[in-house]
Amino acid sequence: MEQVRNSKEKIIAVKDLSVTLGEVEVLKDISFEISKGSFTGIIGPNGAGKSTLIKAILGFIDYEGMVVLDGTVGYVPQLSSFNREFPMNVYDFVRLPIRKEKNWKEKVDSILNEVGLEGFGIKLVGKLSGGEFQRAALARALISKPDILILDEPEAGVDQMGKARFYDLLNSLNQEENITILMVSHDIGLIFEKCDNVMCLNKTLHCHGPTESMSIEDVKKTFGEFDIWIRSDGHYEVEHEHHEHQTHSEVRNGRKQRDNNGHNK
Repeated sequence: MEQVRNSKEKIIAVKDLSVTLGEVEVLKDISFEISKGSFTGIIGPNGAGKSTLIKAILGFIDYEGMVVLDGTVGYVPQLSSFNREFPMNVYDFVRLPIRKEKNWKEKVDSILNEVGLEGFGIKLVGKLSGGEFQRAALARALISKPDILILDEPEAGVDQMGKARFYDLLNSLNQEENITILMVSHDIGLIFEKCDNVMCLNKTLHCHGPTESMSIEDVKKTFGEFDIWIRSDGHYEVEHEHHEHQTHSEVRNGRKQRDNNGHNK
């Protein structure tokens, strides 16, 4: 594998990337470029290789091909990968990347304030809600002032209110601080609502481009047995296809329309 850095406009470039785990080819011939300041979402069914792609880009696993990075990287892994039972407070959790710096407390206080966790420094991470821990993990990724922020299903286990607040925070980081964001998510509706570019992955890269240019057929090719319904506002929603009977439900703002009696239309 080869990782290099350059100073071109593209901040991430992947060429002919393939990953084999054991005897199973998980990813095959993946090539794409990501521009500085973009917000790109990666979607695909379970087992599509989304997390594997992230780990390859970060250099955590071996791969064939080339990865080009032009900037420092902050990483938010799946929240389930953290051991929240370990007796550590938020200060110690967030300052890990800069733990050798003498003025770490000032930096941590500043970043906690930015992610909406002001005053949480001495609180144990095991006592945080899902949304609070999510933001603490984001603060740790941001403490080193990265050019690129990579997230792997950051909304998993977080309620809708916490999820919406988190996405608003990501939008602010992207638009106001020009941080390039690459994010894996199962929430297709939010991906098409918040991201300006989408990658459809299922072992190979089925489509990659601006959100508004994606068609239903592009997304269907990625999900196979899943039905893709276009939402009234131009976004997409996924519903599993029943084996014998296929129902068509109009989706509005991520929810099925209901009549006055509360029944699905």
